[in-house]
Amino acid sequence: MPRTALPAAGAVTARLLPLAALVAAGAGAAYVGRVDPNESGHYPPCPLLRHTGLFCPGCGGLRAVHALVTGDPLTALGANAAVVGGAAVLAVLWLGWFLRPAAPPLPAPGHVRWAAALAVAFTVVRNTPLGAALTPEAGGPPGVLSGM
Repeated sequence: MPRTALPAAGAVTARLLPLAALVAAGAGAAYVGRVDPNESGHYPPCPLLRHTGLFCPGCGGLRAVHALVTGDPLTALGANAAVVGGAAVLAVLWLGWFLRPAAPPLPAPGHVRWAAALAVAFTVVRNTPLGAALTPEAGGPPGVLSGM
């Protein structure tokens, strides 16, 4: 019976950081999955929405995470499509980080600029009549705006 070599100690410890990040993100997602943001009183309302009436790029994000955790991706897309897309991108980046722990996924400055431009465009569009379907009100229960 051939013996398989154990991974080097450095390879094991290098994977601890991505695993720790996964545990932290999983704990946060589990909390949001357990404490429903659709019920008022659990999370503070979005300050931008509260003071200006405008949806920020994160409005509906907690509802989107709750829907993803509870297995309802269509409701998640309706609550905040940007959060769903961002979660998918982060999952791919995390997988790359876990598989190649020596090269943590640091975004290039151009990628950060593109992400910021997409967030601004998403915010502008969702606050116009053309993007009304991108608002949390359209994708979730009407009138429930607490819990970004």
